[in-house]
Amino acid sequence: MERDVTLLEMLEAREDRARRLEALRTRHGSAAVSFTLNIAGPVKDSPLIRRAFQAGLEQLEAGLRAAGLAVLDRLERRAPTGCEAQYAVDGPVRELQRACVSIEDGSPLGRLFELDVLTPEGRRLDREAAGGAPRRCLVCGAPGTGCASRRIHTAEELQAATRRLLEGHFASADREKAAALVTRALLDEVGTTPKPGLVDRANTGSHRDMDIFTFHASAAALFPYWANCVQLGQETADRPPASTFSALRRAGQGAERTMFAATGGVNTHKGAVFTLGVLCGAIGRLWSAEAPCRDPERILTECASIAAAVTEDLASLDPASARTAGQRLYLEHGLTGVRGEAAQGFPSVARTALPVLRAGLAAGLSRNDAGTAALLRLIAQGTDTNLISRGGPERAAAAAERCQRLLQRSPFPAAEEIARLDREFIQENLSPGGCADLLAAAFFLQSWELAS
Repeated sequence: MERDVTLLEMLEAREDRARRLEALRTRHGSAAVSFTLNIAGPVKDSPLIRRAFQAGLEQLEAGLRAAGLAVLDRLERRAPTGCEAQYAVDGPVRELQRACVSIEDGSPLGRLFELDVLTPEGRRLDREAAGGAPRRCLVCGAPGTGCASRRIHTAEELQAATRRLLEGHFASADREKAAALVTRALLDEVGTTPKPGLVDRANTGSHRDMDIFTFHASAAALFPYWANCVQLGQETADRPPASTFSALRRAGQGAERTMFAATGGVNTHKGAVFTLGVLCGAIGRLWSAEAPCRDPERILTECASIAAAVTEDLASLDPASARTAGQRLYLEHGLTGVRGEAAQGFPSVARTALPVLRAGLAAGLSRNDAGTAALLRLIAQGTDTNLISRGGPERAAAAAERCQRLLQRSPFPAAEEIARLDREFIQENLSPGGCADLLAAAFFLQSWELAS
């Protein structure tokens, strides 16, 4: 894929591209658009360049849909001389030109896009005539083509500037994508109904101080935190995992304050701040501009490396320093809770929630119904410290056993049976909040794995 191409190869590729575009226009009697990337230097094709090309294709096709322009035909070619695509497009040619200019000028990545529009009569349209701003030099930002025509900057400088642009764009884009999918996972979790003892669309579970809208407010307020966690992972990737954990801990403390401000002091997502924060930090540590890591197994293994420090925290606890219910349960019963989960790479997500969620979706179940089954599996394990804190070990064990019996009858129980269990949990004031956080983690990893 990555090799130097000659000037002759580039000239032949340009002529071949022009012939294909003209043939496409003639065949359909329509406007046509050619999409290529402006890549300096002798290497025109690489994994990173192809990722940029794919991003451009997605932007172009979304722009055409938004403008109401129909694609009549499409050609695509990826070669050592570069990636290229040609489209025959039905609709007003000026609308097509405006859409292309908007894409080129709409983001820093668009600076590398070359979108050439051909009218149905075969005339090329000028981008600046359609309101496009002058293209700027990649290195110094000067407007126009003066730098290129006078060869002010070396090929090495242009290549380095291109690399910085691409890496900066995808570093930011991947952070935003992760934040969006974590937010979606939190909304999926709270919206999954019925959930024994938990807030959902039907009721507030065993809680009197929150409802589904409290969770919505919290999820919206926490959006920037997830992107920050990915960035912290990116920035500390060349340091020991403990450095990432320290940075995430400080960020998490700020996120908890943000959550309490949004909810009026109600704890909606404190566990998720830790669990999903570590997941995002792991994604950041494994990130590369060519392709972010989407393998749940690798991500969860990295989580274990990041969270190894929490075992030291637990070992140093004593009755005077134990402030949270989870810390007291560790001292009294040896239960490590979410800290132990994290230090082991969230085995309940890897071996329970995520496989059940995938199996349910593969069987055609809705996200809601696959989620309820995954939650029941998590509760059935009997290790939720929230359940134990509220009901004690014996009642928590009995609740887990009820879930096990329900799942023995069917791996995906009917909603009516789960709703009956919900009423029992509410009557006993039981709430498996730790399992809810692990379900959100499974929702996130399932979406992240399939994201483009």
